[in-house]
Amino acid sequence: MSATSARPSHAAQPSGSAFILKKALISALVALVLFSLMIGVRTEAGPQGGLIYWTRFGDLAALVGAVFGGSIVVELLRQWWGPVDKDRIVPKPVQSAMSFAGRWLAPALLVFTFLVPVIFYNQRYILDLSILVLTYVMLGWGLNVVVGLAGLLDLGYVAFYAVGAYSYALLATNFGLSFWVCLPLAGILAAFWGVLLGFPVLRLRGDYLAIVTLAFGEIIRLVIINWQSLTGGPNGVSGIPRPTMFGIPLTAGDDGLAAKLGIEFSPTHRLVFLFYLILAMALITNWVTIRLRRLPIGRAWEALREDEVACRALGINTTTTKLTAFATGAMFGGLAGAFFATRQGFISPESFTFQESALVLAIVVLGGMGSQLGVALAALTMIGGFELFRGLDQYRMLVFGMAMVLLMIWRPRGLIGHRAPTVFLERNQAISSDLVKEGHG
Repeated sequence: MSATSARPSHAAQPSGSAFILKKALISALVALVLFSLMIGVRTEAGPQGGLIYWTRFGDLAALVGAVFGGSIVVELLRQWWGPVDKDRIVPKPVQSAMSFAGRWLAPALLVFTFLVPVIFYNQRYILDLSILVLTYVMLGWGLNVVVGLAGLLDLGYVAFYAVGAYSYALLATNFGLSFWVCLPLAGILAAFWGVLLGFPVLRLRGDYLAIVTLAFGEIIRLVIINWQSLTGGPNGVSGIPRPTMFGIPLTAGDDGLAAKLGIEFSPTHRLVFLFYLILAMALITNWVTIRLRRLPIGRAWEALREDEVACRALGINTTTTKLTAFATGAMFGGLAGAFFATRQGFISPESFTFQESALVLAIVVLGGMGSQLGVALAALTMIGGFELFRGLDQYRMLVFGMAMVLLMIWRPRGLIGHRAPTVFLERNQAISSDLVKEGHG
């Protein structure tokens, strides 16, 4: 059999205009069925208690038409980007441009992030949104240790977020400890709870592990709600102290930072300080994660992610590997929770629901499990994207869902999928035949 005949034929795959139109019509029909009651007909309770409705067939037709046109564009792009004999049909200039952009994207984003308070100093909304995005970037990087590096599906990550937040809030309000003293304590307590979660799930994997971690997150939330004497229950904890800069408060008093520097006080000073604080915490999280990946424990996490059975066969202690992954990810979540508490000044159980865990997990999966840059881009897209469509209340989740579907079609491993091992041989090494004879290896 010749090499030509053994090679799979790509011409046999349907790719003509009839096939594209057929898929577009099917997609439009599915959209018509799904959105007929969601968009085409709107119902509300009338003034007399009865149900009233009105039709929006124009919006429905526009949506179906958009799906039809979008399906055609998707198929055309798929053929343009699709593999042919393991080579992509992307022009060389486009490939070189994408490679150049990929090399300089991370440094450009970092420089822009440092300049955000300077560029948007008088726009409080932008600063608040930037702080929120960086908080989710840190949470995503923390969960990336558990899900992306170790391959352990954790649906209860919000529990460690809550432990860190309540640890700082209770220690600061009851014992008068400062933020800088409580911050490491919150991380240590969250890591301790991460180890406690890790012990019961040592033998679990996949869906069963996800269910147990989900239950753990709900248990923590219910304990916070019902232990009213300690946590305040549904009322939460208020009056949480703000962070200081080396013991100097950022207030308008004579002992404030502005008075000591001889400048006019502005509430924006505290926002800028919080922005650079969470940026420093996120960068430390990124640096620690990158360093851990190159250590033996990081390589053990990657081995566990790829194949747990092979990992055990190599002599790796999977118990300590899993526990360190849970503890490390939980510690970063606890540190982010402590920052959230000091930024808000008030916390309650409503801030730590399952939706938070799902959002952070979606950031990790969409960004690319194991990719630090991908997680940052996904957090910026999801958190910032929500705000861009805040005025479109009816179509906000619809657009977001469609974007996720398109991303999963084109990039099933996330924006920047990264599964390559951290340590590998850069060149092939010749092995003597004496070492591979029977009885020698």
